[in-house]
Amino acid sequence: MTAPSIDLAAHPLTHWTGELGLPDFAAIDQADFEPVFDAAMAAHRSEIEAIATNEEAPSVDNTLKAMELAGEPLSRVLAIFSALAGADTNPHIQALERAISPALSRHFSSIAMNEALFARVDALWEKRDELGLDGETGQVLEKTWKGFVRAGAKLQGDDRSLFAEIGARLAELGTAFGQNVLKDEAEWELVLDEADVAGLPSDLLESMAAAAQSRGHEGRYVVTLSRSLYEPFMQACGKAEFRETAYKAFTNRGSLSEETDNAPIIAETLRLRDERAKLLGYETFAAFKLDNTMAKTPVRVMELLEPVWERAKAVAEDDRQALGELASAEGQNAEIDGADWRYWQERLRTERFAFDEAELKPYLALERVIEACFDVARRLFGLQMVERSDLKGWHPDVRAFEVHDADGAIRGLFLADYFNRPSKRSGAWMSRLQSAHKLDGGEKPIIYNVMNFAKPKEGQPALLSMDEARTLFHEFGHALHGLLSEVTWPSISGTSVSRDFVELPSQLYEHWLTVPEIMQSHLRHVRTGEPIPAELMEKLEAAQGFGQGFATVEFTASALMDMKYHDGAPADDPLAFEAQTMDALGKPDAIAMRHRSPHFQHIFAGDGYSAGYYSYMWSEVLDADAFEAFTETGDPFNPEIARKLRENIYAAGGSDDPEKLYTAFRGQMPKPEAMMRKRGLLTENSREV
Repeated sequence: MTAPSIDLAAHPLTHWTGELGLPDFAAIDQADFEPVFDAAMAAHRSEIEAIATNEEAPSVDNTLKAMELAGEPLSRVLAIFSALAGADTNPHIQALERAISPALSRHFSSIAMNEALFARVDALWEKRDELGLDGETGQVLEKTWKGFVRAGAKLQGDDRSLFAEIGARLAELGTAFGQNVLKDEAEWELVLDEADVAGLPSDLLESMAAAAQSRGHEGRYVVTLSRSLYEPFMQACGKAEFRETAYKAFTNRGSLSEETDNAPIIAETLRLRDERAKLLGYETFAAFKLDNTMAKTPVRVMELLEPVWERAKAVAEDDRQALGELASAEGQNAEIDGADWRYWQERLRTERFAFDEAELKPYLALERVIEACFDVARRLFGLQMVERSDLKGWHPDVRAFEVHDADGAIRGLFLADYFNRPSKRSGAWMSRLQSAHKLDGGEKPIIYNVMNFAKPKEGQPALLSMDEARTLFHEFGHALHGLLSEVTWPSISGTSVSRDFVELPSQLYEHWLTVPEIMQSHLRHVRTGEPIPAELMEKLEAAQGFGQGFATVEFTASALMDMKYHDGAPADDPLAFEAQTMDALGKPDAIAMRHRSPHFQHIFAGDGYSAGYYSYMWSEVLDADAFEAFTETGDPFNPEIARKLRENIYAAGGSDDPEKLYTAFRGQMPKPEAMMRKRGLLTENSREV
């Protein structure tokens, strides 16, 4: 098929003319996506063919550098499309996503299986010790060569075409999986009246009223399947029947109707992943995915997860008994089930620590938390964030900030899209429109965060929970990983690191939310402006470890399920396999997995975290130890530690092996005890793991 006649050098999808290099979103016609994708892929194929057929001997410049710089129009249209598909989708975008995902998979597979191109890369790899490469370029060559091999470059005959077809089909399945979850989340609602919501906190009522208004239920109250509404509702609602209704819907997202049932997609995905791994010579898909991570093998992952799992179950059982005693004392059924846990846990937290999450929320206004988040970046790294209300994103809710270094120079651009809406997939994430790099003149980063906080009524402040405030800090930690990158090569910029290292900068950044001077400076009452009282801070600190049995079981169950799916025979009936696995592991019935299989988008809406969900905990071992580097000095903003952190972690990208980078920062690799202490799972009487 002849590519459409599109001027890629002038089209707003591929030629970004906005200030600071931002795309002109207002000039984008969504009908142009398909022809621009076709033209951009054709242009990229031409560039690749020119590199592959170059008659000159392979060199870093004519092969490695040329490949890194090829395909810029495709990268640009894909960056815009991905932002819209995740944060502001519509039926047209979703239909195109279903078509373009397999087309892109086939496009990149064809490049990976271009024999002449791989021969040039392979020639460089074979004589790498003779090329006098600097460390960063050596990393890029190794990553590029391994990327070809892992993408099937060494396969022959029918195996090559089969590998490409599997990749295309997996792309289709991942898109369908995510769209099914989005449909369930967008359409389900629990509509309540005034009498039904008596006693709920005022900020939750305001969010529920705003959700009702946006869904056409003026004057009523709505619970959606957004965590920002679901979790506070489950903590505060004293009416068990409403909790039960919400709980069943939330835990069954991705299977609420025959139309959105993700079970067949999971089964086919697992089968194809296993087949693809075996084509490459790996025993399982988990062995394939872990081969280029810090963990290296499924055995090392399980050595982390299993001891934590057993300790978390023991702590959760103690908590379950305490919750049952409280419920019984108040005349309720002492048998705690999944719909009960969050409610009675919040009640017990209030009783034990005189701490009520609702008491804290007025100090967690979104604007105050943003201020705190940006101030930490200033104190640690000298960054200044300057809001630009004149710069527009893909939706009116998107906010833009210039990022300045300590000397005033513009480092890049940060976009933030904070509020939930039906057109946005659930969760929170960081991504980029443009990476920071220095190759061939370089580019400044354009990084964005997407959240799903409940949007308040107009004129009212958005109040966050503590978990939501941590999420904001977490995602901004990812953003800093992109903004502070100082590498030359685009392919190792920012978050382009192994999956079990990528969460370190984000999870580490969460620690500064609860540093006392940050809390007192910024977390001020939304109405009075008074700083958070010392007494409330003490209550918060005392209550920090409470509920960690629940939280750790919830997370670790999902991480274990991910490994069980990908380190064994594919599951023909994934939901039955999930139930059998959780039963064999002894998962408490009253604690649901944080992500049940039908809505486990981390591992099934694409393969980004497949056989890799454990990496949050792996990184947590690192982040707990890394923050102790500061606390050991008595200064959470110690300038010398901050300098080493920036240089070896946030700025380094994938320029070296992650173990070397972490050791350069800290002196040695950590053990799990720091993470267990942080979670409150270790006491003086408990055995360390």
